[in-house]
Amino acid sequence: MIRLLSLALVALSIVVSPLSAQSVPTPREYFGFDMGEDRKLANWDQLTAYYEILASGSPRISMESLGPTEIGQPFVMLTITSPENHERLEELHEIQMKLSDPRTVSGEDELDRLFDMGKTVVMITHGIHATEVGGSQSAARLAHIMTSSNDEKILEILDNVILLQIPSLNPDGLQWVANWYNEHVGTEFEAAPLPWLYQFYTGHDNNRDWYAFTQNETIHTVAAQNHWHPQIVHDIHQMGGNGARIFFPPYIEPWEPNIDPALTAAVSQLGTYMAAELTSQGKKGVVVNAQYDAFTPARAYMHYHGGARILSETASARLASPTTVSPDRLGPGRNFDASKRSWNFPNPWEGGAWGLPDIVDYQTSGALALLTNAAKNRRYWLENFYGVNKRAVDKWDQWPDAWIIPAEQDNQTGVKYALRSLVMADVEVHRAETSFAIQGMQFPAGSYVIPMKQPYAGFANSMLEIQHYPDLREYPGGPPQRPYDVTAHTFGYLFDFEAVAIDGDLGVTLSEAIDAPDFDFVLPDHLSGSDVPRIAMYKSWQEPMPAGWQRWVFDEYQMPYDTLHDADIRGGGLSDYDVLIFQAQDAGSIRSGFREGQLPLQYTGGLGDVGVAAVEAFVQNGGRVIAIEAATDFVVDLFDLDVSNATRGLSNSDFYIPGSILRLELDASSEINEGMSNEMSSWYWRSSMAYEVNDPRIRVAARYGSGDPLLSGWVLGGERIAGKPAILEADIGEGSVVLFGFQPNYRAQTVATWPLLFNAIRK
Repeated sequence: MIRLLSLALVALSIVVSPLSAQSVPTPREYFGFDMGEDRKLANWDQLTAYYEILASGSPRISMESLGPTEIGQPFVMLTITSPENHERLEELHEIQMKLSDPRTVSGEDELDRLFDMGKTVVMITHGIHATEVGGSQSAARLAHIMTSSNDEKILEILDNVILLQIPSLNPDGLQWVANWYNEHVGTEFEAAPLPWLYQFYTGHDNNRDWYAFTQNETIHTVAAQNHWHPQIVHDIHQMGGNGARIFFPPYIEPWEPNIDPALTAAVSQLGTYMAAELTSQGKKGVVVNAQYDAFTPARAYMHYHGGARILSETASARLASPTTVSPDRLGPGRNFDASKRSWNFPNPWEGGAWGLPDIVDYQTSGALALLTNAAKNRRYWLENFYGVNKRAVDKWDQWPDAWIIPAEQDNQTGVKYALRSLVMADVEVHRAETSFAIQGMQFPAGSYVIPMKQPYAGFANSMLEIQHYPDLREYPGGPPQRPYDVTAHTFGYLFDFEAVAIDGDLGVTLSEAIDAPDFDFVLPDHLSGSDVPRIAMYKSWQEPMPAGWQRWVFDEYQMPYDTLHDADIRGGGLSDYDVLIFQAQDAGSIRSGFREGQLPLQYTGGLGDVGVAAVEAFVQNGGRVIAIEAATDFVVDLFDLDVSNATRGLSNSDFYIPGSILRLELDASSEINEGMSNEMSSWYWRSSMAYEVNDPRIRVAARYGSGDPLLSGWVLGGERIAGKPAILEADIGEGSVVLFGFQPNYRAQTVATWPLLFNAIRK
């Protein structure tokens, strides 16, 4: 079951000491090295101990645990502000809550008082991607500066800002990466990749979880944001090392259309201010209006909650090891050229040495620039925040009056998953106390109603409406401009339920706002009876993120399965299982894995010839292999199936689906489609496939929709896959194989297509 943790903040230690700010130790005094020193990384155990010392030694900081991480470590937040503000924190929180909901403000006099007395609330988050090691180290440097410095600028920040610092959004990954790096620094494996996902389930996808709220770390962070509703959230990341040295907004197009235009302007001015500050300090390679868009809410929760999301991306090195970048490796990026001066890249970096000291320096300078702006423009940030929320309460013209999710729908799992996300995002959801009719439609009592005159209606509208992503090109008539992530997120299609936009007075009495529903996922009978198949998931040392997401879904269903590494399969481990699942992993990676010398020997080699032969024998002797997306190439080659990818070799100008929801047509005769309707939605993205089949052994279980298959998002050349096979099955010897061309478990969000995968898991 999804962990619906309490949204209350659990105090680990909240220490306000009478000691002077200067009584806290420097990082060098505590760790024995400076934060950002080459080839030195502090792990999570060391960092949390340091934050406890800061909290016990400075009246400017308190520390609280928001709950456990996915593997049970403390997930902490630091609150940093002046001692005077700490003493009246409850009053300042009440002011912030009133500004977050204009319905609670009694008039202009009270509003002026709130603007006069309130503080800018800023959240800074570090290190969600654990191999981007600078963020966790710069967090400690920033915390020390804020708790020890008596510089006039720092004191101004402390007086005018409440800083909520989450020093690691991924403590588990930080601990693993730091320990792995420190174990191998100075050896042939220095800066070698971690041979498992650095977030237990999601790997790098943990920053794509800001509307599904599946992971503990996401749940805790959203709870903290809901508790304070910060005006600004600064998310510190790293990027590739062959371009700019640091990115700040403005973002490139497109912006998701439900984001208030005043937030777009606020983000652009703040990001540009930060860039100007760093450039004025002589830092080269600062770019704005490049690389990153602001479309998917999966990466930007705060844009729908009155807050400006500032993403910064600093160039990486080799983890904590320095690197040298040749000038000829600097070149064109999205909306700028790293080798040329331009308005949004005014002072190019010419190449040369780059390392962790630079990364931490740039990140800390960026954070201090943001805090300076937040302090100097305190009243602007409060007024802008209130204005965004007031326009939502008054309702945008482009929004319907309400969304209705009819009661008594067949897929209650999908309905409750969506309701959970909406309520956890502070959206007010009610139930109709009687049946009612509007716009020629009849709705039963108990239907869920989301009035759109509320502060966070934009989140609801974004998640419930259909996306029409703009057709953006690199140049007129040219290839498509690649979205930074994906182009669709319509809950009704992802979760398989109906939601109806309504205009006009509903004329029905509504209940009080509901709480987030608590529920269990229910397995189909063939996976929950006494004769269930014995399931194995292949777990490579190059495990792809979809495999981690798949483990999460199985664990939520409490479905028994084992993970098998290469050595397990080579050693005959498949004899204990009926079904083997290969999630979306390249065939070469499955066969060969890491090359010898790249990692310690036990993590190299892949399945190898012995493991490949074991998989073949497993199927021939009665086992079933399920392969998804790229892994289907491995199965096709292994059994010499006459199957090809219909889109392979097509240019982006001819065919492009970067992450959209398509219509799927099912063959009712296939057991894979048991209990399903004839049509449904499916997720298609860059790694998905449509098949050409010329093999009499193969049966087609599903095809992409004929005509225009697009339901939500963006498709170029949809006719190239319309009507093409999407799910294949074949009997091989005594066993069978099932091939999914699309991802049935996209980021644990495609509840609609989970049943297809469950149905495929049969003896």
